[in-house]
Amino acid sequence: MENEGIKIVTGDKEKVEVILRKVDKVNELPVKPPVQINLEGIITAPYEFLLKRHDQIDQVNEKHCLVIVDREKLSISLITHDDDPYMLGKVVGKLEVHPKFKEFGVNTGTEWSPVKLGMFFKMNRAYFKSKEENMKLVTELMNFKATVDKKIEQSVKEKGDRTDNFSQVVNSNLPEKFNISIPLMKGYPAEDIEVETFAQIDGREISFILISPGAQETMDLVTDGAIDEQIKKISSLAPDIAIIEQ
Repeated sequence: MENEGIKIVTGDKEKVEVILRKVDKVNELPVKPPVQINLEGIITAPYEFLLKRHDQIDQVNEKHCLVIVDREKLSISLITHDDDPYMLGKVVGKLEVHPKFKEFGVNTGTEWSPVKLGMFFKMNRAYFKSKEENMKLVTELMNFKATVDKKIEQSVKEKGDRTDNFSQVVNSNLPEKFNISIPLMKGYPAEDIEVETFAQIDGREISFILISPGAQETMDLVTDGAIDEQIKKISSLAPDIAIIEQ
């Protein structure tokens, strides 16, 4: 019977009561699956994970781990428990351009109007090596003046030779280059780079694009060496982990 109990009395002062209840469903806690590792970070993430966990056999068994290297995507993936889908884990490290450097639009073809570029520089003064240089650039951009000299040469000679030349020069108060100190890649320290300004002319409108050969060269060197450095460190720390290049 539901709620029917069995009472057990021991002595005059002590009483123990046992109650039996009939229920329709099994009163058991559900078995929870293990928490699978699924992490993503900067390019050093797989090595940093191994550095702290490689001596814990329940989390890292080198014989059942893989490191997958994708140089085109600039990523390194550590797979743990590759023999057990129930416990399978993944730690991904990526090499990415620093978001603040992206905002500057250097080497991306981003077009800036003088006023918008001036306002952007003003709000990002911390990335300029010189406060005075920043203030000078902001002032010149907010009060931008330029002249455009155009020269057209067209001629046809008696023998049929044709000349059709067009040249255009922009003269402005804006410096041709300036310097900033900014991280180029996530997880890396700031770099001192020189940025050049190039004018774009569309009718009566003038805009600027920012380029930096030095920044591009530095980024190329970083991407070439960063993955190799991480592979070397992982191999030294956990030599039994298979490393596969895609």
